[in-house]
Amino acid sequence: MKIKILFKLSCIILFAALAGCATNKTANTRSADQLGWQLAIHSYTFQKFSIFDAIDMTAKLGVKYMSISGGVSLDGKTRLTTVDLTDAQRAAIDEKLRADGFGHFVNTGVVQLPADEAKSRRVFEFAKKWGINILVAEPPTNAWDMLEKLCEEYNIRVAIHEHPKGHSIYWNPDTVLAAVQGRPMLGACADVGHWIRSGLDPLECVKKLNGHIFVLHFKDLNEYGMKAHDVPWGTGVGKSRQIMEELKRQHFHGAFCVEYEYHWENSSPEIAQCVKFFNQTCDELVAELK
Repeated sequence: MKIKILFKLSCIILFAALAGCATNKTANTRSADQLGWQLAIHSYTFQKFSIFDAIDMTAKLGVKYMSISGGVSLDGKTRLTTVDLTDAQRAAIDEKLRADGFGHFVNTGVVQLPADEAKSRRVFEFAKKWGINILVAEPPTNAWDMLEKLCEEYNIRVAIHEHPKGHSIYWNPDTVLAAVQGRPMLGACADVGHWIRSGLDPLECVKKLNGHIFVLHFKDLNEYGMKAHDVPWGTGVGKSRQIMEELKRQHFHGAFCVEYEYHWENSSPEIAQCVKFFNQTCDELVAELK
């Protein structure tokens, strides 16, 4: 009799613990939802693995959203250009997304959007087929007006990415501002880590792009400069908390994409710390609204 009672008590305690975990996860998600934010894993984070493994790894982290890189692997070995995937390959990825409880990708990039309209239109057609409404790219300056036209035609926005100084004309937010001026369908993909590598203050960059940020490749780095590497959010020089406060002030709505480019073979423990930081900060920012 005592054994039965103890067994029942153990089951009740275990159930309560599991329910508590589910409740905490839901509460964290709810806070982000209230802010209009989505936490997503950018597939490039798991570029050493197949896209199917990347989806599994994202699900295990408890993250609800994903963005897909401009290049992916189906087998963990050969890297393919994402926009060149066949219908059958996309269907296989969609099936995996559904099996793991995901919807469509929140964005894709970095993709190539050249000044050649026919070539850029092909990328827009690809995104339309896959239900993707933001393309992340670093287009040439003579493509801006053409891309704005395609954006309006397809109702798909372009978020301009910023690789570091010496690797992109968009390393400084001033160039991004020139591109988006008078072009409401063009905005910024704020890559916090590359700003730090370029020696820029990421918080000031976010302030400068007020109202023009469509999505973030959110990062924290251990130091300024090109030798810097990713660290869990809130532990480096990236002013993660201050940037989230500023984005709340700007009424930013969109995705914080985790693009973790360190410890490639086993980054999940550090990404889990990023997820925890994001959820806790969202909870605190929402509490301030009350």
